[in-house]
Formats: sequence, C-alpha cells, structure tokens
Amino acid sequence: MTETSNTTIFELADQFIALANQLSQQEGDVGKVGTALRFAAARFNAFEAAIKSADLGAEKDSALEWFSSEYREMLSDNLEDHIANPPITQEGSAPAQADDSVQIFKG
Repeated sequence: MTETSNTTIFELADQFIALANQLSQQEGDVGKVGTALRFAAARFNAFEAAIKSADLGAEKDSALEWFSSEYREMLSDNLEDHIANPPITQEGSAPAQADDSVQIFKG
C-alpha cells in the first residue's frame, strides 16, 4: 500500500517561501530570488506538463494557456492581499540593487 501525504499545497508553498526568504537575506536581493523562483517554477511546470502529456508538442499551447491562467489567478489574489495588507518593511533597510533581470514597477 502506498502512503500519500496530507500536506496541503499551502503548507508546501510556505516551505518554498521560507527558502526564498532565506535566500533573499543571503543574497540581499529579493528581485533576484523572485526571478530565480519564477524560472524554477517554469522549469518544474514544464516537467510536470511533459510527464502528464501524451503529446506535449501538440498540447504545448494548451499547457501554456492553462499554467498561465492558473498563475495569473494566484498572482492576482496575492496582489489583492498585499494591497489590503501591505508588507511591513524595516525602515533604513538597504535599497534594492540594480538588476537588469528584474522589472521595476512604476505607476
């Protein structure tokens, strides 16, 4: 009999976030870590699609649409949460380092 984990997706996500927070402190660059995390998610999701698909070449556009839609919804929900509950930052913390791989959002 195979045992299955009762770990929720939120508990798993919290483990990734904890590691991302640790790496952000080590690197001193949340943007760099965010970019690496997005790349890792894309790489792992491509692997997920490959093992779930009978013909990934034929299903690539559908996979792109599905993963993009899922990510967009999750990101929108979390942006709304941060709008309602802005993160607390430490005053006097070092400014973010310039990084061409990271988009700077301006209003």
